[in-house]
Amino acid sequence: MMKGMGVGAMVHALGSFASGEADGAVFELRIYYCAEGRLPALLSRFREHTVALFAKHGIKSVAYWVPVSGALDEPKNRTLVYVLKYPSRDDAGKMWKAFQNDPEWVRVKAESEKDGVIVDKVESTFLELTDFSPKV
Repeated sequence: MMKGMGVGAMVHALGSFASGEADGAVFELRIYYCAEGRLPALLSRFREHTVALFAKHGIKSVAYWVPVSGALDEPKNRTLVYVLKYPSRDDAGKMWKAFQNDPEWVRVKAESEKDGVIVDKVESTFLELTDFSPKV
């Protein structure tokens, strides 16, 4: 199967098989910095709506975290960090757009922000597994 492949393509294929990501899956690291006092509202929105809406649109939730004291530069009570998994980078854009345009999400977001904006800043970085990473 790999006989006709160039060295670069072969290394890439072997790395993909080793990492368990032969399907081209990518991960997105997202960090949300909340407005003062709004982290509880964000966590509630994720717990009660967002995670299920991600799943509805094929976005896999890997894990969600809040920092412990001294972690990151932002105060502990203002930051949510999470990782999502998508089949590919192209799918990520399509799935995210479908999620954002979902009428239920539009309604939930508006209702949760009736007392003010929840998130001041979002950081997003797309990642791929290395060949030595545990399978996720």
